[in-house]
Amino acid sequence: MTARPDPSWAAEPATSRPAEGRHYRADGTSAGLVWQLPEEVPVAIMHNSVSTAVMMATPADLEDFGVGFSLSEGFVTDQTAIRNVVAFRVDNGFVADIAVDEAALKARSLRALEGRSGCGLCGVEDISDVVKPTAPVTPGFTLDPAAVLRAFAEFPAHQPMNRLNHSVHAAAWVAPDGRILLAREDIGRHNALDKLLGAIVRRNLDKQAGFVAMTSRCSFELVQKCAQMGIAHLVTISAPTSLALHLAQQAGITLASRAPDGIVCFH
Repeated sequence: MTARPDPSWAAEPATSRPAEGRHYRADGTSAGLVWQLPEEVPVAIMHNSVSTAVMMATPADLEDFGVGFSLSEGFVTDQTAIRNVVAFRVDNGFVADIAVDEAALKARSLRALEGRSGCGLCGVEDISDVVKPTAPVTPGFTLDPAAVLRAFAEFPAHQPMNRLNHSVHAAAWVAPDGRILLAREDIGRHNALDKLLGAIVRRNLDKQAGFVAMTSRCSFELVQKCAQMGIAHLVTISAPTSLALHLAQQAGITLASRAPDGIVCFH
């Protein structure tokens, strides 16, 4: 995906911007270069045209982002209540406006604040709201370590942004045999996951018929988002934190991560 100056929302927005730099090699030589830097812009999440949160994100797949964020954070309690979503440019960033039945919309006050791209807690006002109770998740199949290895091997082919700027995370929806079916990228790992979850919902995919794979570490917020959506398997490049594993065990979610000579599954 190439960067374009002054992109218009009528086409897909630019996700990278060129920056001039100088490459200093280990052999002592150097040369000028142009490096693509990932875009990071404010995205307002709105429900029925009322602001709920402002997140810093990469401006791509924003309809998916709005839907996934709304559901994974519990602002919308029933995915069938979402009537429409539209994303558009405003003066200082972008908006993702989700039309939803008011009866399915929870209070917005806890997170009507700015959220940074690398943060899963931004806007939470009370420490008691950090770790949310999660309902048990029912797995549709047993996670196969060979499928996890296949998914990691396929990841580079599904990361067009990262091939350009080498700086963004990816989240993928993977079939039980390890084939990557969908992938989304963002400067923030939580955003990448929300975009993927939104894409799954908008395509009416069976959330028990696949697993999530990510190019990041496994923090507890990622587990909470998967639990909220009823996804039973989460695999990440790096190992989970102890809290992530604790929450996964409570929810019945299988975690897995890459090891130097294979895969480690945590139960």
